[in-house]
Amino acid sequence: MASLRDIVTSASINLLSAFGFLMAFAILRIQPFNDRVYFPRWYKKGTRSSPTRSGAYASKFVNLDCRTYLNFLNWMPAALRMPEPELIDHAGLDSVAYIRIYLLGLKIFVPLAVLSFMVLVPVNWIGDTLERAKDLNFSNIDKLSISNVPDGSKGFWAHIVMSYVFSFWTFYVLYSEYKVLATMRADYLASETRRPDQFTVLVRNIPPDPDESVSEHIVYNANKLASLVSKKRDFQNWYIYYQNKFERTSKRPLTKTGFMGLWGTKVDAIDHYTSQIQKLNEEEAVERERVKKDPDAIVPAAFVSFKSRWAAAVCAQTQLCRNPTLWLTEWAPEPRDVYWDNFAIPYFELTIRRLIIAVALFFLIFFFMIPIAFVQSLANIEGIQKVFPFLKPLIRIESVKSVIQGFLPGIVLKIFLAVLPQILMTMSKIEGYPSISALDRKSAAKYHMFILVNIFLGSIITGSALQQLKTFIDLPPTEIPKTIGVYIPMKANFFITYIMVDGWAGVAAEILRLVPLVLFHLKNTFLVKTEQDRYEAMEPGSIDFPVGEPRIQLYILLGLVYAPITPFLLPFIIIFLAFAYVVFRNQVINVYDPKYESAAAFWPDVHKRVVIGLFISQLLLLGLLSTKKIGRNHFALLPLPVLTIWFFMYCKGRFESGFIRFPLQEAMVKDTLERATEPQFNLKAYLKDAYMHPVFKSSDVEKSDFTFEEEKSPLVATTRVATKLSPDVHSSSPVQSDA
Repeated sequence: MASLRDIVTSASINLLSAFGFLMAFAILRIQPFNDRVYFPRWYKKGTRSSPTRSGAYASKFVNLDCRTYLNFLNWMPAALRMPEPELIDHAGLDSVAYIRIYLLGLKIFVPLAVLSFMVLVPVNWIGDTLERAKDLNFSNIDKLSISNVPDGSKGFWAHIVMSYVFSFWTFYVLYSEYKVLATMRADYLASETRRPDQFTVLVRNIPPDPDESVSEHIVYNANKLASLVSKKRDFQNWYIYYQNKFERTSKRPLTKTGFMGLWGTKVDAIDHYTSQIQKLNEEEAVERERVKKDPDAIVPAAFVSFKSRWAAAVCAQTQLCRNPTLWLTEWAPEPRDVYWDNFAIPYFELTIRRLIIAVALFFLIFFFMIPIAFVQSLANIEGIQKVFPFLKPLIRIESVKSVIQGFLPGIVLKIFLAVLPQILMTMSKIEGYPSISALDRKSAAKYHMFILVNIFLGSIITGSALQQLKTFIDLPPTEIPKTIGVYIPMKANFFITYIMVDGWAGVAAEILRLVPLVLFHLKNTFLVKTEQDRYEAMEPGSIDFPVGEPRIQLYILLGLVYAPITPFLLPFIIIFLAFAYVVFRNQVINVYDPKYESAAAFWPDVHKRVVIGLFISQLLLLGLLSTKKIGRNHFALLPLPVLTIWFFMYCKGRFESGFIRFPLQEAMVKDTLERATEPQFNLKAYLKDAYMHPVFKSSDVEKSDFTFEEEKSPLVATTRVATKLSPDVHSSSPVQSDA
């Protein structure tokens, strides 16, 4: 078990690492040749250009003004200075809502930490259970936890009362934030400028019709064509690289015809890629014609655009057909949010895919317990000596022992988790969601489930994967909280080290942007030829929501669980949340270029996961107190989980609809105002190519990816409208929407 010295050692290492990253960032960000790496957001907006300096030639690359090095932390107040309304205009509501998750955590845990250290820490400290126990290794940190309170003590009433206080405070903060975000979303949608998705509905599972061709509202399966375009772009990049190399050296470059030029016959690189690009041009032209003419390339889905937001809102939020599996409508994602690869998946197949992925996710979570159990074996010296017996002489050195116990478990666990997000994103893509934002939200949900089971529960219940599974299978459901509750105080030290490694040093590494920095200079050296090339070499990135949001939820869960049990963990979480809030504010202002804008549609998921964490913390405290021989007093906690469920249902009914539906009143107001201020605006021309597949936008496609209702007729003219419907025709006909 890690001692106070081990924790101090780990804290020192991580603080020094974070300080080193910050110092490197402070120096690198003010160098002229790094300006595009640390301020790409302003370049993308066109409000910043490469810095020019007079004087020595070196000043064009290196900042020679010594005064600027003295204020190396001035980026922090600058990151906090921008008002929230201005930040929304600058970066969008999604970015602001994401940052507010850190603020939500601070609002919850700062008061909780103060109350815990004022009330619970003295109660825990004056206990003598650990000191009276024989042959038990413990540290001063353990004396601050509930484990030090004697069985049967009336001091446990302090923990029961404070659990109610903590829960009600969390209710208040969650409700207030949900209300604020709901208002911000409504104001954002009301004030937002015209966008194609405001007038467009995605219609899926369109049934075949003998009287109407689906090409009337066509979406093509252009995945193969998109693959050819992507492959050609890669070849063009290689061609530019070798062309630049030839211009610098005046020597014809050579390459090998095998994979990435690593093996095969040596050929002239420029001629080779010229011929490959020409070949792909021909294949692309053939595939483009095939897609336009092949009936099998037509997908039973459509982007249907309307003349008004009101009509689009009615269609998107209404069941159109007696058969609820046909003519499925939903709001269209904004054009840059569309994930085109998934439109070719038949609707029935989507259900099968999601069932398969659910089963696969279960096995992934289960088998990942194996590396988690290995990491837990490193959390104590005995486990390390058993796994690596040859390290015994080294481990006996006190300073080495402190480093291993205070630093190694957290860093090894972080390494194991590095590949997981890509696996989960691939699984979400297989499930067939039609937008990037939906993929992000579903991947975040999977990652949250994984963290909950493997990182939290898996780290508490030590042992092999089979032992962990057996622990849960053999126990009655009512005994699981009790069993886990007993283990929780023993794992506080491990989670403290994990927070420092993943949180403190990890966030500091985020602001340094080491990988984008190296990639930019490599591209700038070998590929950049024009200003446009330099512009494209920037990698601003965006908020990694599928990873970042579940990670915050883990820290919130740990804080809620340990607040009444081991309050010593709370300051480490608060430091992470405060530091991350400042860092990500800087990144949103200066760096990130959002991939899409969903107007904080993910906030109901954020709220739900915090409530889940609160519910788990209440059950585990109830289970832990049931082992402390306090009679039936622990039953005083039973109303809390019930109140938590009621609170969640109330907030769901009160706020969630505002994140799913668009009020018809707001739609009509915006339509009326727009018609009054811009009566001559050509909406049809504005929407014409908005939802055309990207691979078609450079070609002369005669048919667009959406239908647009007729300008003069209140109904869409169709073949069956012209021939007059017979009474036995059912509602599976093409959509006829009133303007």
